Amino acid sequence: MRQDLTGRVALVTGASSGIGRAMARALAAEGMRVALIGRSTDRLNLLTDEIGSQAAAIAADLTNADQLENAVAETVARFGPIDVLLPNAGVYISGDVAEGDPDAWDRLIAINVSSVFRLVRAVLPGMIARQSGHIIVTSSVSGHQAFHGEPIYSASKHAIQSFVHGLRRQVAGHNIRVGEVSPGVVLNELWGYTDAASIAAKVEEREGLQSEDVAEAVVFMLTRPPNVTIRDLVILPQNEDV
Repeated sequence: MRQDLTGRVALVTGASSGIGRAMARALAAEGMRVALIGRSTDRLNLLTDEIGSQAAAIAADLTNADQLENAVAETVARFGPIDVLLPNAGVYISGDVAEGDPDAWDRLIAINVSSVFRLVRAVLPGMIARQSGHIIVTSSVSGHQAFHGEPIYSASKHAIQSFVHGLRRQVAGHNIRVGEVSPGVVLNELWGYTDAASIAAKVEEREGLQSEDVAEAVVFMLTRPPNVTIRDLVILPQNEDV
């Protein structure tokens, strides 16, 4: 039986654009209360105005441990205990390692990996105490195979895969479900797509996903019966050659 999400509390990172923004809209449509975490206050406020009282904008730099902890605390203060954690924020770097910027790599690891660890650590004690919760991390098809053009990004997503699989085993006995969604090419700002006509053309050619496609997949994962855990969900454009 499909689970009803009405009234539950979700924390979504990277909510100011792309997949995070689409997740926020989709969860609000399901009747959830949603904390929108991101760095762009203006964008978060616009999205909050669109969604209404079910949403709260919380500006935070996830590379800052104090701001991350405060975002979790503010979510609980505003809406109550967190039922669903969606660590979605991420950055993308491609290119040859020999020509790469190690400082940029450190920031990528801080956002794509370390912030996920810290967010989970912040919400997990409450979920364990309540014996319920759902964590879905936004990974990538790059977490399932390493692409030669993006070794640093692929490495970060391989780390997420290992973390999700290990974490799931640790908390399954507490009725906490843990999984990840792994999209291929998503036609949003992360991939450099902002023009609606270009996005529509790529979708028509079946060469890219829309952020909403990923958000719908996450809603599907969240609404499965309690006895079902979707550990990995890989979602690709039909013509993506991987």
